[in-house]
Amino acid sequence: MELKLSNPLIIFDLETTGINIATDRIVEISWLKVNPNGEQKIKTQLVNPTIPIDPQAIHIHGITDEAVRDAPTFKEIARSLANEFEGCDFAGYNSNKFDIPLLAEEFLRAEVDFDMMKRKFIDIQVIFHKMEQRNLAAAYKFYCNRTLESAHRAEGDTMATYEILKAQLDRYENLENDVDFLASFSTQTKNVDFAGRIIYDEKEVEVFNFGKYKGKPVEEVLATDPGYFGWIMNGDFPLYTKKVLTNIKLRALKK
Repeated sequence: MELKLSNPLIIFDLETTGINIATDRIVEISWLKVNPNGEQKIKTQLVNPTIPIDPQAIHIHGITDEAVRDAPTFKEIARSLANEFEGCDFAGYNSNKFDIPLLAEEFLRAEVDFDMMKRKFIDIQVIFHKMEQRNLAAAYKFYCNRTLESAHRAEGDTMATYEILKAQLDRYENLENDVDFLASFSTQTKNVDFAGRIIYDEKEVEVFNFGKYKGKPVEEVLATDPGYFGWIMNGDFPLYTKKVLTNIKLRALKK
C-alpha cells in the first residue's frame, strides 16, 4: 500500500559514534524523501563526527574513523539538511527514542534553527512492537519476506524501514493510511523534549519523566527545589532537554 501524504515524508536512519544522545555524534545519515505525488529520492552522507567512534559502534556498522576523516562535519551540512527537511514529516525505526533526539541535538550544536517539534514522527518499531513484538531484520523478514543483507548501514536500514511501513499498512486493517494517525499510534508518550525526559501528563501539564521527581510538575519542582535546575543544566542531559527546561523556567518567572 502506498502512503497517503499531505507533506513530504523523510524516512531516515543514523549511524553514530555510540548510543548516548547527549554526547555521541552522527557518522552517516541516509534519508528517503517521499513526496505526496509518490516521487522518491534517497541520499546518503558520511559525516565527520569530530570525535572518535566507539569500537563497539564500529563493530556494528563498520564505519571507521578513517572512513569519515575527509567527510564534512554536521555543522557544514546542517543548513542544507534543514532546507531539505523543511515542511517534511519524519519516519524511522526506533527513531522517536534515538534518531530524532540525536538529530535535534546535532542541529542545536550546529546552531541551525530547525524546529522539529512542528513535524509529525512515525516510529515503525513502535508499530511493529505493538503488532508483533521484534528487531528491524526480523521485521523485514516478517513483513516483506526478505533478508536484510545490509543491516546496520544507514541506506539499507532506511529502505527496509520504508518497505516495512508500507507492508504494515497492507497487513493491518486498523492502521489508517494517514500520517497524523500513524504518528499518534507510534508515540508512546507525549514528549515535551525529544528524549522524553519531560512529558505532558493527562492534564497537559509538563512533568518530569525520570528520577526522584518522576511524575511531578516541572514548574512545581523548580519552585520547591531550585537546585534541580542547575543539576540538570550541568549534567549529561541532551541540549534540547536543557532548552525546554529553560523555557519552562523563564515562563514560570514571567507569571
